[in-house]
Amino acid sequence: LLADRTSGNMLGLWLLVPEHLRLGTWDVVCRWTQQQTECVQPRLALQLVHESALCVTGIRQSRHLSQRGFELLNGLPFVASDIAMHDLLEAHSVQDAQALQVHLGLLRRARGHFLGETLAIDPHRIPSYSKRLMRRYRQDKGSKPIKVSQVFFCLDTDTKQPVCFTIGSSALSVAQASPGLLHLASDILNCSAQRKPLVVADTEHYVAELLHHVKTETLFDLLVLMPKGPAQQIELRDLEENRFTTRWAGFATAKRPYQMKVRQSGPLVQYIQRSGQKPKEYDFKAFLSTRDGDEVEDLTRAYPQRWHVEEFFNAHQALGWNRAGTMNLNIRYGQMSMALIAQAAIHQFRQRVGNPWSEWDAKHLADAVFRGIDGDLRVSGDTILVTLYNVPAAERLRRHYEDLPARLRAEQIDPHIPWLYGYKLDFRFK
Repeated sequence: LLADRTSGNMLGLWLLVPEHLRLGTWDVVCRWTQQQTECVQPRLALQLVHESALCVTGIRQSRHLSQRGFELLNGLPFVASDIAMHDLLEAHSVQDAQALQVHLGLLRRARGHFLGETLAIDPHRIPSYSKRLMRRYRQDKGSKPIKVSQVFFCLDTDTKQPVCFTIGSSALSVAQASPGLLHLASDILNCSAQRKPLVVADTEHYVAELLHHVKTETLFDLLVLMPKGPAQQIELRDLEENRFTTRWAGFATAKRPYQMKVRQSGPLVQYIQRSGQKPKEYDFKAFLSTRDGDEVEDLTRAYPQRWHVEEFFNAHQALGWNRAGTMNLNIRYGQMSMALIAQAAIHQFRQRVGNPWSEWDAKHLADAVFRGIDGDLRVSGDTILVTLYNVPAAERLRRHYEDLPARLRAEQIDPHIPWLYGYKLDFRFK
C-alpha cells in the first residue's frame, strides 16, 4: 500500500504521529497488550485510539471504505473488524486498563500536563440502551428514570486535563466510586502528606463516609458544597454578625468547626459564604472542608474551577465518553482508556497549532482537520511523505511539521516510528 501511494481525506490524522512519539503512546499500548513491537495487537490498539480521535463509533471494514490512509496510520494493511477489536478488549481486565491510565498519567505529568494542586471530581452519566436489568437513574425530579452507564472523572482544574477515570453501572454511588478514583489519581500525581492536592466536588459528594475516607485514608483534601435549603438558610442567618469577615462589598466569609449530626465523619471545617449588602438580601452558601485552609482562596479561586469538568465533558465527550455500548466493564475500560490516549495526543497538537484550532471541540477538530483535509501519501527512501493541500493556517503548521525528523531529533526524540517498521515521517503543505 505504501508503494502504491494513498490519496484521501483522512491524512490530517497523521499530524498526531509526532505527538504520539513525544508522548510515548507506543510504549503505553505495548505494555497494555503485553506484546512486542512486531505483533499486531498494539497496532489494533492504535486503531482504537485513532477511531476515538475521529469521534466515530466505528470505522470498521463493513461500514467504511478502506485505502484512505487510516489503516496505514496504524501500521496495518487492513481495517480491523469488530470481532478482532472485541477479542482484543476482552483479553484484558479492568486492572490492565487502570495500569494503562497510571502509565499514561505519569508520562503526561512528566510533560507538564498536570499541576496537581487543585482537582475536580464529577460523575458523567451516559444513557444506556442495554437490555440488562439495572437500576434506573433520575436526572432530576421532572425527568423519567433511565438506564445509564457512569464515568467518574478526575480533572486537573489548572490545566483542564483529565488525570484518570473509573466507570461503573448506574447502581454505583459516588461514595463507592470516589475512593478508587482518588487512589488512581494519587498514583499518578505522587501525592505526599506535605503537599496535599485539594479536591473540589458538588453536593452529590456530600457523604459522611466519603469525607471521613478522604480525611483519614488519602493524601487529598476535599472541599464539597453542602445542600442548600430553607433550614440551612435560617441556621446561617442566625449566626452572630461578628463571625463574618467582610472581604469586599457584598461578600463576607466565616469559618467554624463542624461535626455531622446524623453520621460520624470526624471533625471538619465549615466555610460559609455570605452574599448581599443588606441583611434582608443576604444569601448563604455553606461548604465542608477536610482542612482548615484559607476560606477566601478556596471559595473564590479553587471551588469555581470545578466547572471546568463540565466544560471538559461538553468539549471532549465525543472522543468516546458520550456513548454506552456493552456493559462489560473490562471492554469499556479498555476502549475508553484508548480515548484517554487520543485526548492526550490531541491536547499536545492543540498546544502546538494554537488558535483557532485549539479552541474547537473534539468533534469540530475531527471533522475539519483529521478527516477534512485532502492529501496524498508516498514513500521516499526511509521517509513517509504526507502532502496536505489547501490547509488553513498552513504557515503555522509548516513551522512545526516540515522537516519533522530534524525537529524531533532536536527534542531528543527518535524520529523512527516503531509501529511503521522504522520509517520516518515528514509533511509538505501545498
